[in-house]
Formats: sequence, C-alpha cells, structure tokens
Amino acid sequence: MPDNSIEREVWDSNRKALFINLDTSIYGSFAEIGGGQEVARCFFQSGGASGTVARTVSAYDMAFSDYLYGKSPTRRYVSEERLMQMLKKEYDSLETLLKKQRGSDTRFFAFANTVATLNYRKDNEAHGWIGVRFQLKPNTKPNDVILHVRLLENDNLLQQKTLGTLGVNLIYACYYNYQYPNSFLKSLLEDISEDRVEIDMVRMQGPDLNYVDNRLLAVQLVKNGMTPVTMFDRHGNVQQPSDMLYKKNIMLIRGSFRPITYVGFDMLKTGFSLFKKEVGYDKDAQNTEVLCEITLNNLIESDDFNERDFLDRVDILSGMGQNVMVSNFREFYRLAEWFQRFRINNIRMVMGALTFQNVINKKYYSHLRGGMMEAFGKLFMKNLKVYVYPGQSEKRNEVITIENIPVADDIKHLFQHLKENEFILDVPGYKTEVLPYFSHLVLQKIKDQDPEWEQMVPKYVSAFIKTHKLFGYQP
Repeated sequence: MPDNSIEREVWDSNRKALFINLDTSIYGSFAEIGGGQEVARCFFQSGGASGTVARTVSAYDMAFSDYLYGKSPTRRYVSEERLMQMLKKEYDSLETLLKKQRGSDTRFFAFANTVATLNYRKDNEAHGWIGVRFQLKPNTKPNDVILHVRLLENDNLLQQKTLGTLGVNLIYACYYNYQYPNSFLKSLLEDISEDRVEIDMVRMQGPDLNYVDNRLLAVQLVKNGMTPVTMFDRHGNVQQPSDMLYKKNIMLIRGSFRPITYVGFDMLKTGFSLFKKEVGYDKDAQNTEVLCEITLNNLIESDDFNERDFLDRVDILSGMGQNVMVSNFREFYRLAEWFQRFRINNIRMVMGALTFQNVINKKYYSHLRGGMMEAFGKLFMKNLKVYVYPGQSEKRNEVITIENIPVADDIKHLFQHLKENEFILDVPGYKTEVLPYFSHLVLQKIKDQDPEWEQMVPKYVSAFIKTHKLFGYQP
C-alpha cells in the first residue's frame, strides 16, 4: 500500500471541522448514540455547519432506535451490526431525499457511532463502534471506514470529548488522507494523547479503497502503538478481539511461523489433543478458538515492517484453517494480563521447552518490583495453564521436558508448586523425529536451495511456498 512520507501540519479538530464546513461539496448526516452528540457539536461550534450538516440524530431509547434502524439482529446495540444498520439508514435517507436536488455536485456522507461510555459506577467496559459511509466523487458508489475503539479515560465527560475529536479526525481523514493508509491511521489520533483511546480494529472498503489490504492496516495499528493486539480469523479477515475471545476457551501457540514447520504443526496437534481432553472441547466446540500468535518483533527487521513477509505467513496459516493474532507483547505475563479483559473461560498457552526455559529465568523480570513472583502472579491465573512441548537443543540430542528442564536452585520450590498444581503440563504424544526442525533452519535451506527443507514442513506448506515463491525460494 502506498503511504505519504511528506510531513504536514497537524490541525486540531476545530480547524478540521471548519475546513470541511467550508467545502461546499461535502454534505451529510450524523447519528450518535451513547456518547452525546459530540462530533456534530464540533462542526456546529467551528462555524459554517449549515454547509455540511443535513441532520443530526441521537436515538437513545431502544424503541426509537429500533424504529429508525430496525431491530438489532443480535440485540446488541453497541456492535458492528448496529453501526452498519445506522450507516445504511442514514446514507440511504440522504440519497432518497437529496440526490435529485444536489447529487450532481455533492459528495454525501453518513457518520455514525454507537458507544458505551462509563456508567456512574464506572464498572463497565467503555467502548464503541464508529464509522463513515462516504462518496469521494458525486454520483458514485460510497466507501466505508469502520473502527472499534476502547475509551481509556476514567471520566464520562472526557470520553465524550475524545469521541468528538476522533469523529472529526475520521471524517477529515476519509476525504483528505484516504490515499495514504498509514497516514490515515496516524491522523485519527491527532490532538488525542495515546492514553485516552485505543483503536483495536479498522476496516476500509469500497470502490475507491480497493487497493487497501486491511490485514496490513491492522498490523500498522499495533506498530503505531494504537493497540497492543490485532486479530484475523481463519479466513484471513480482520476481527475485533472481543468478538473472537469473549467467554471462550482459548489455546494459543506463539511462534514466528516463518514458515510453520512440522514442529509447529505437531505443537498444534498434540497441544489441542491435550486441550480437548482437559478442557472438554467436545461439549463446547463452538466456544473454542485456537490462535497462532506472532509478536511484533518477529515482523520487524532493521526497524522496517516487512509487509509481504507478514502476508505470506498469514496466508499459510489461514490456508491451514488457523486464526492469527499479532501482538506487541514480548513477555507472556503481559499477554496473560491482556486476555483477562475478555472473561475467558479457560486459556492454555503452548510453548516449547526451550522457550519455557526463558520464562523461568529470573533475569527477564529484573524490571519488575516483585521480580519473578510478580510476573508469575500475572501469568498463572486461575484459568490459565502452560502446556510445555518438548524441546531439543541444537547442540545436544537430549529431549527436554518439565521433568528434566534446568531450574535454578532458588526457584525449585516455586517450579515444583507449578507442577504439583498442574499450572504447567507436559504435552504427550509428540513426534521426537520432528524436534530438530527449527524454522530458521528451514529458511536457510530454502535460501541455499537445499531440497531437504521440503521434508521439514507439511506438504501444504511446501506446495504453497513453491507455488508463490516465498521466503527466497527459487525453482
């Protein structure tokens, strides 16, 4: 995707709203539910709003909301489905009423949000869906930009103000930054500090936006620090995390998957076999998700994000029917903390024994006041266990499990506690012969044109790599 490398002046929301108001070709409606009418207010306060605002509406009562937009199919009023109903109704109304009158020289838009801000007890999750349906040229098909946001401020009025600024930024970006996706993203948080809001999902689609790859856009959210996690379903589509995780049973395996080898495949297979036996998958199959997680540092080389390399990995994993998650969490305990917000039923992290050696090394927790005890308190929640898949050192042929893994003397009692209470479990049924098949060895053999690499990855993966000439493969 092209991007804009030219530095430009950053405008505040008032100036952006005024600029749009003075553009006589832009005209539309505002439908805001749950956070006041802050976006429309910004346009009114900046001056000249009659040139932009066709109407504003805020249907808080469910009966009025259903009357205007139809019943929500999920009965969830803060949802993507509800947002799309609102956008369709508002945009269709504009065209029905105004197209004959001014359609030839007007670019119509419909802005909508459906939000849950903090309640008076401050015990709910403050989040919402925001979107714009808009034309870039008169008498053309519209485009859509959809966001999901988490509001981080601990005050309802501050959250409303943030929504107003974010909404103005979004409308402005749709008309003036749409050609440059990463600049588009960064501009959304102009005049908003990072601790006020988190954007964890974005989708751009339409005839003028067909060059945008939403998977790359989602990873840029993580790279830009706008969210710590982005997710893709098994079909490669960008998903909002809570839609995939809320009250689910989760099994997660972390890796570079560059490419996935027989080791990774065996970790998925044997880990899931243990998962089914322990968690009871057969009774709750529809409430279970498996995630292949890639950390951001596995995607960046020499400070650059390798877009093609990332898409290759997602395509392979999606082709194998796997969900993909990208995060900026280096430490497993931070990842565990993040998962807690979704009220997950059970979570199991599958990791190789060589990786687990680092997890139980106290030098990695020197930055924490409570050291390893603090980290383990966050990692080993009551519903989280670690499945340890055996590892084989490249220097020795010894197979390492939790029974013979090297443990420092001063944490042996802690390690024994984790074993006896089954916070850590060995993964049974593994294939010893695939343990030496490290991803970096496969990559090197591909670059060296050594055909032995094909024996180290599943047949689907080798065929995909050869067909698409991935990772430097030369026929």
